[in-house]
Amino acid sequence: MRRAPAGIVALLLFAGTGVFLYDVASVRAGRPGMAWRRTLTDELAGRRLDDTYLLAGAAALAALGLWLLVLALTPGKRSLLTMRPDIPQVRAGLERSAAALVLRDRAMEISGVQSVRVAVTRRRVRARATAHFRDLEEVRRDLDGVLGDAIGDLGLARRPGLSVHVRRPGRRR
Repeated sequence: MRRAPAGIVALLLFAGTGVFLYDVASVRAGRPGMAWRRTLTDELAGRRLDDTYLLAGAAALAALGLWLLVLALTPGKRSLLTMRPDIPQVRAGLERSAAALVLRDRAMEISGVQSVRVAVTRRRVRARATAHFRDLEEVRRDLDGVLGDAIGDLGLARRPGLSVHVRRPGRRR
């Protein structure tokens, strides 16, 4: 949902640039500049560079610019996993918590699994299981297969990696 803020910022910049361009063109045509611009230039010409208000304004503008750069470079909607675009006009996403719940339910169907914790990030699925009566390697192998298939069934655009850890109950880490 960064399209709306980006569109608003672009519109404001476009309008501001249009006003400045109009003012420069009117000055070049022999008319006086806009009153607010004359006042602003007179005010700035009379201030020293180490003026507190000038430094505070510059710091605020620099912080705003840095924040806009951070927003531009970081991905939006981090809690959503992008799904495959089966229909070109439809964009879908799956919440990471919902994906973790689906994968946990699929893992709990495996015999010998007592409990499972599943964490889903943008790049990796981590499953930590507790197995109580079967061999740990067999349970891990079954979990790898079932969770690998379940990740494929989620229909994600980018398939995350899978990491499975199995242990016996009672051992704390």
